[in-house]
Amino acid sequence: MNQMTARQRLDGWDKLGRSVFTLSDLAKIFHEDKPKTLQEGINRLRRHGVLEGVARGIYCYALTRTPDPYRLERIARAMRRGEYSYVSLESALSEYGAISQIPVDRLTIMTTGRKGTHRTPYGTIEFTHTSRPIIELLVRMRDIGRPLKMATPEAAWSDLKRVGRNTYLVDVEVIHGQDFAKL
Repeated sequence: MNQMTARQRLDGWDKLGRSVFTLSDLAKIFHEDKPKTLQEGINRLRRHGVLEGVARGIYCYALTRTPDPYRLERIARAMRRGEYSYVSLESALSEYGAISQIPVDRLTIMTTGRKGTHRTPYGTIEFTHTSRPIIELLVRMRDIGRPLKMATPEAAWSDLKRVGRNTYLVDVEVIHGQDFAKL
């Protein structure tokens, strides 16, 4: 792949609102490249500042023209593609106002995939594994128009207690006493 072709294709995806890619996404975008050629092309695009490696096998289009306040969520979704993942624990409780401290550079996520903590240029993603049945997970989260679904306040509180996290900063009255339908 040459740089001009790569930029044209990535610009096209950027116009569609897509700027986070896995290695397999890039293999489909640059389908004419063999695996070794593809990796060499990705390395060259990284050196020239066109692509940014944000985690193992995950890349951001560095020349995106679209501001994205949810880039960290998009990266997390790409890292656990094919698994159920949703924002929960401290991140969700903070958004609901049940924790006064706001985790600025950390996103806490429950997932059916592997657990792990990953540092990216956009913040730290902390995955916590859940073995709950999928049918049970679906009622614990809601779609709020972002890349990842959000745990309900009760589910985030339950997840926090279930995984043994610190609960002393949580205002339980906020969880049980407020109408969150507006969020």
